[in-house]
Amino acid sequence: ALWPLRHLAELVRTKQVTSVELTTMYLARLHRHNAVLNNVVTFLDAHGLAEAAQADREIAAGRYKGPLHGIPWGCKDIITVKGFPTTWGSPAFTEQQFDYDASIVEMLREAGAVLIAKLATGELAAGDNWFGGQTKSPWDPTQGSSGSSAGPASATAAGGVGFAIGCLLYTSPSP
Repeated sequence: ALWPLRHLAELVRTKQVTSVELTTMYLARLHRHNAVLNNVVTFLDAHGLAEAAQADREIAAGRYKGPLHGIPWGCKDIITVKGFPTTWGSPAFTEQQFDYDASIVEMLREAGAVLIAKLATGELAAGDNWFGGQTKSPWDPTQGSSGSSAGPASATAAGGVGFAIGCLLYTSPSP
């Protein structure tokens, strides 16, 4: 769970582990640690497992896309993902959804990365306090994770995702 991305990629590329196996492990870790760390706003279990199964089919067919292919990741909850809430950490936006994906989501999907969670950001991307409470540091859960990318930092450091995207400004819909 805490291995560097390049090591995970090599395991997937050489078929020593499947994307579904990695995704299942990371989702279990996110669910298990979220009660203490409070770093996930929206779990994307079914979405992630479907993307992982697709990655495994592509890799088995010899269509390996590169080092992100099959790797589970999480995005800060200011990044839009079609069909899922984008809350910006604010109670005013808990139901907000967009009908498009942010460019980074599109690019990572094309690279075969597997999105498994929308991760906490401080309210309106300020600090580690959001409508769900304070995101905690996995190194010292009595402390906040700090910063507007508290969720991605906490989830990555706790081995809840292979990698995460934190700081990203609003993106407009793709043409």
